[in-house]
Amino acid sequence: MSFSATSSSTDTGSMPVGMVHTVADLRRQVGDWRKAGKRIALVPTMGALHAGHVALMEAASRQADKVVLSIFVNPTQFAPTEDLSRYPRTLEADLAKAQGAGVALAFVPSAADMYPDGFCTTISLAGPALGLETDFRPTHFAGVATVVAKLLIQVAPDVALFGEKDYQQLAVVSQLARDMDLPVTILGVPTVREADGLALSSRNVYLSPAERANAPALHRALTQAAHAIAGGAEPALAVEAARAQVIAAGFALDYLELRHARTLAPVAAATDGPLRLLVAARIGTTRLIDNIPVPL
Repeated sequence: MSFSATSSSTDTGSMPVGMVHTVADLRRQVGDWRKAGKRIALVPTMGALHAGHVALMEAASRQADKVVLSIFVNPTQFAPTEDLSRYPRTLEADLAKAQGAGVALAFVPSAADMYPDGFCTTISLAGPALGLETDFRPTHFAGVATVVAKLLIQVAPDVALFGEKDYQQLAVVSQLARDMDLPVTILGVPTVREADGLALSSRNVYLSPAERANAPALHRALTQAAHAIAGGAEPALAVEAARAQVIAAGFALDYLELRHARTLAPVAAATDGPLRLLVAARIGTTRLIDNIPVPL
C-alpha cells in the first residue's frame, strides 16, 4: 500500500496528514477505519485552500472521527475558455492547512486516476442544476456531479461537507445524493468572508488592488436587496436595484437572481418560500460568485 505522510512545522501538536494517490490505497485506508468503527467525513476541494476551506475541514472534524480531504483540480468542470491551466496549485501549503484543521488523509489523485482511458460516463442533471451558472457554464455541473459522485463512491463517507458560497453546487450535490440513494449526509457550511464582506475564493488572488477594492460591492448589493425584500419591498424592484449597483461598481453582470432556497426555482413573491439571492459577475478577468439568504 502506498501511503505517505506529510508534516508541518506550523502545527507540531497535530498528527501528520497521510496522503494517497490511488483509489485502491484510499479504499484500503478507509476500510481499516470502517473496521475500527470510525465515522468518516469527506471534504472535496480543488486545492488552493484558504480560510473557507479550513472552516469546512474543522466542521468535518466535529462531525466525524476521520476526515478525508480530496485535492483534485477537476478538468471536466472547466470550459475550454476557463482557467484550468492557471488554477492555483499549492499542495504543500494545502497539506499544512489540512494538518492544522484535523484532516487524517489527503486523497490527491491524478486526472488519469480519476478519468482513465475509455472513461465515458457522465450524469444528466435537471432541477437545481438548471439556469444561473448553467446559463453561462453549460457543462460545469455535469463535471461537478460526475467527480463528486465518484468521490462519494470512492470514499463512502458518512457525511460530506460543501461550502455555501457555491450554493448552486451545494443544491446540485444534495439533489444528486437524494436521487441516487447515496448513503451520505450532505452538509452546507456558511460562507467565510473577509472583513469587508468579500467571500473567500481561490480566485480572489487574480484581483488587482483596484478590483479587490471594488469587489465587496457584490456582497453589499445582495445585503441591501435582502434587507429591502425582508422589509416589504417588491422583490423585482429590489433585485433590479441590486443589479444596477453591481454594474455601477464596475462589474460585468452574469446574473443576480432571487430564487427558492431549496429548489432554486424562480420566485415572484417574498411569500414563495425560503429565499436566496445569488450573483455572478466579472471584474477585470476574474469571475466572482456570492449568495445570501433573505431573512424572512
